[in-house]
Amino acid sequence: MATRSTHAARNETGQAVQDWTEPGLISRARGERLVPVPGVGSPWRWFFSGVWLAYLIQPVADLFEDHHGAAWIAGGLVITVAFCVIYLPALMFSDTRPRLALYGLGALAMLAAVACVVYGKSWTPLWIYVSVAGGMVLTSVFGSRRASFGVFAITGCYLLFCWVTHLDLGTTLAVLLPVLLIGLAMIGFRLQITLMRELAQARGTVAKLAANEERLRLARDMHDLTGQSLSMITLKSELAAKRLAKLPSSAERDSVLAELGDIGRVSRQTLHDIREAVSGYRRPTLAIEVITARNALDAVGIELDDDPALTLRSGTFDPDAEAVLAWCLREAVTNVIRHSRAGHCRIRLTDHPGELSLEVTDDGRGLVAQDPEQLKGSGLRGMSERLSAIGGRLSVGWAEPGRGLRLTATIPASAVASVSETGHGCPL
Repeated sequence: MATRSTHAARNETGQAVQDWTEPGLISRARGERLVPVPGVGSPWRWFFSGVWLAYLIQPVADLFEDHHGAAWIAGGLVITVAFCVIYLPALMFSDTRPRLALYGLGALAMLAAVACVVYGKSWTPLWIYVSVAGGMVLTSVFGSRRASFGVFAITGCYLLFCWVTHLDLGTTLAVLLPVLLIGLAMIGFRLQITLMRELAQARGTVAKLAANEERLRLARDMHDLTGQSLSMITLKSELAAKRLAKLPSSAERDSVLAELGDIGRVSRQTLHDIREAVSGYRRPTLAIEVITARNALDAVGIELDDDPALTLRSGTFDPDAEAVLAWCLREAVTNVIRHSRAGHCRIRLTDHPGELSLEVTDDGRGLVAQDPEQLKGSGLRGMSERLSAIGGRLSVGWAEPGRGLRLTATIPASAVASVSETGHGCPL
């Protein structure tokens, strides 16, 4: 019951990578059409989760065998239909809408309790389905440890209603194992889905880092291979022009000198353009820095709460302004790792009237034994100097009174010009 899908693709390095998207696992070879893998796409999830509801036929059949009135039968059918309608969405949306699924789990428990009290012992197997939903939903909301206690509580409810309905001991024990063990198995299954999702995210991160590393390698090679040759062309053209200038004046000599001057100017301009392109490749971006920050913080056990705008808005405004914010983000995360002793880090990119702010907050020690308003560290001074160069500012203070650190890098709206407006784009 995977909740994401993969596409085999090629990154900038030419290596095969995986691209994970919703809703199911999909394989694609280069040049081939998408092929869904059976059992993990959305329709199959609904089918394989709902097929087990067919076992409710037995208690429904008992409604017609007891020769009760139409209201009695209708009540049992309503409970059955309501149970099925709630059960499937509770399983399907346990990962995307866990709180809503939690309400569905409560409704399932109530329906099972009412069915057992009103219709008797033939309805006690409903607690198997409640346990299945409990393992999935409770793990999504509270984690595996609390979910296991929840499954034990559901098992206790099952035993209680077995006693209330006077179910015989053999049948009670026969159903007890599925109620308990399937619920615990669903906890493990839910954890497996979480691990698959984390693996998907890790693969995407590796692909992005590999692409960035390849860009840097290409930038180095471009500079090393062409820079020296262009410098030599410029030098030789200037030397030839000097030697030619010593010859007697003539129209042909002057024409050759003009051509040599053009060669020198073109080579110098080309060298300048290559250096600009290389510096563009080396320029940090918010998208790359947030990926690097996530990996670095995970490595030291600090939980990151990052803003999707960091990735979505990367590359949409002036490259120089973004590079300054990216440097600030890198330095701020470095300070969190080295000095904060924090457990959580929060990164936000926020628009304000006339300016854009990058805020990095942690729950660590803050600026212990220091005035939060004084920028004493060389890293903080460097951030402040970079921001000042584009008309921005840096502020540092406590995240909460006496606890944590909040670092805010702010740049003016004039520096946040759209790429489409300023014409800064990738050179063709």
